[in-house]
Amino acid sequence: MTEMTEQKIQGPGRGGTDTGARGRTTIADGVVEKIAGMAARDVAGVHAMGSGLSRTFSAMRDRVPGGGTAKSVTRGVKAEVGEKQAALDLEIVVEYGVSIAEVARDVRENVINAVERMTGLEVVEVNIAVSDVKLPDEEDEEPERRIQ
Repeated sequence: MTEMTEQKIQGPGRGGTDTGARGRTTIADGVVEKIAGMAARDVAGVHAMGSGLSRTFSAMRDRVPGGGTAKSVTRGVKAEVGEKQAALDLEIVVEYGVSIAEVARDVRENVINAVERMTGLEVVEVNIAVSDVKLPDEEDEEPERRIQ
């Protein structure tokens, strides 16, 4: 009788790492934060991400040449990426009149689907903090321009 050898196949490692025989792939926390930030913004009822103060600083940074918009995508998102799993904390501002519970559910579902589909990581939790409600007659928080 022939003896069969058992080949050990390793699954994903740190940060969605694929430790196969041909190399490894790692996914940085910031990548997961960007994916989650974009997915959360796609949900109806989400006005903005982050606290009022962080949005104000980000608006100022966006006006500076070279300030970049990459940071604004991750505003209000914090990710912890492990070997096979990720956990996320999101801070959102919702539109007045929407059901906060429904928006939070939709954000959680959209973020989980996007992160798991794009990274292969299992999302174990998505914590959502609603930091503000955007009223219809409220202006967006933007600093005054010093130059016209």
